[in-house]
Amino acid sequence: MSTQRLRNEDYNDYSSTEVSPSETPSNGLDNFSNSSSYQRFGEVNGTTRLQTLIHLLKGNIGTGLLGLPLAVKNAGILMGPLSLIVMGIVATHCMGILVKCAHHLCRRLQKPFLEYGDTVMYGLEASPSSWLRTHSLWGRRIVSFFLIVTQLGFCCVYFVFMADNFKQVVEAANGTTNNCHNNETVLLTPTMDSRLYMLTFLPFFVLLVFIRNLKALTFISMLANIAMLVSLIMIYQHIVQGIPDPRNLPLVANWKTYPLFFGTAIFAFEGIGVVLPLENKMKDPRHFPGILYLGMTIITLLYITLGSLGYLQYGAAVQGSLTLNLPNCWLYQSVKLLYSIGIFFTYSLQFYVPAEIIIPFFVSRVTERWALVVDFSVRIVMASLTCVLAVLIPRLDLVISLVGSVSSSALALIIPPLLEITTFYSEGMSPITITKDILISCFGFVGFVVGTYQAIYELIQPSVSPTFSNVTSAFVQ
Repeated sequence: MSTQRLRNEDYNDYSSTEVSPSETPSNGLDNFSNSSSYQRFGEVNGTTRLQTLIHLLKGNIGTGLLGLPLAVKNAGILMGPLSLIVMGIVATHCMGILVKCAHHLCRRLQKPFLEYGDTVMYGLEASPSSWLRTHSLWGRRIVSFFLIVTQLGFCCVYFVFMADNFKQVVEAANGTTNNCHNNETVLLTPTMDSRLYMLTFLPFFVLLVFIRNLKALTFISMLANIAMLVSLIMIYQHIVQGIPDPRNLPLVANWKTYPLFFGTAIFAFEGIGVVLPLENKMKDPRHFPGILYLGMTIITLLYITLGSLGYLQYGAAVQGSLTLNLPNCWLYQSVKLLYSIGIFFTYSLQFYVPAEIIIPFFVSRVTERWALVVDFSVRIVMASLTCVLAVLIPRLDLVISLVGSVSSSALALIIPPLLEITTFYSEGMSPITITKDILISCFGFVGFVVGTYQAIYELIQPSVSPTFSNVTSAFVQ
């Protein structure tokens, strides 16, 4: 990444995907016409429909997926899957709203493409309210702020996830066997605190974020994808075996824990930031709506099945990450390490987003001589900040729920419906559409407030020492 690039203030909004900001759809710009007829152009060397689908799946699958069994526990074995269906439908609908608004504004402004922040800014400029038009730039800033919070929140989750899994593998090393079928409790040998593991990982994360060119991460990203895919296959084949009697599980959990479900679920569904960058890179963006609905259907089914089966398998013993419940045999210990390695390399992709927003602000204020020093210094500070936050909140389930409630709800549920109103209100909207958008935004706002409150409340409660055991069934004595 050149210094000139870093000084450019017109950077874009990106989320968790390999889509490189440097690869904007410039080929279509040459053919873009200022005539009244608008046509959506793609890249000559852009992504195919299959590649776009794979990127969309990857942008929504991460640590949040493994936290869904605990989310289902917080909602109930019946209420959990039903809520995931509703949330999947609403989240997908909001992604569709964002794409529709971007297309409409591109047509109106004769622009070939828009990112999330730009779409909100121009949507506010189209509002009938003079106050919103005057402060339209804040729309872009708000989106950038929540993208920074969300992506750095992902990075914090990665620290906690890796520390918990590595700690469990090390503590269970003496009791690890080759037999993965015995339902026996394993006494763990206490080692150093998980927060010390996080500090140990920090230098390696710092070295990773020194890679400034996203193209250089292509091979690493491919390895991460393979590692996580193999791990998920192994996890699935384990949790479908010998499921205990589910009649002891509550259909609907205590209402006090439902906000934690909301935070975890919306954290898992927060892939709206990748939608427009993915569409912008397609050879033929006209096919994107179909890919979006197909991909989100697959993702929703994956979430429901893994969340439900994981809770059915482990019941009340389910932990913040499903990997922490896997048997203490070498096969599944390897799965924990393999998934952790995949998460480690994914860190750089998540980190790229806030780095693209924050670093230009500082680099543009120094001379060319100090640009590289400032660049690396900011990267060290940002990586260290994610580590410090993870150390301060070392509970994986609450970190996921808090990040989901605070930022993911805003990007995925609150902003898109309001954007639709500001974009189309002056051109005429049906009362039903307006009511629908207001209800979705209110739902997201209530989830934001209640989920954040409940997560913070749980965090300030006296910590309970974890049970140093790992079982292959929720009903092992």
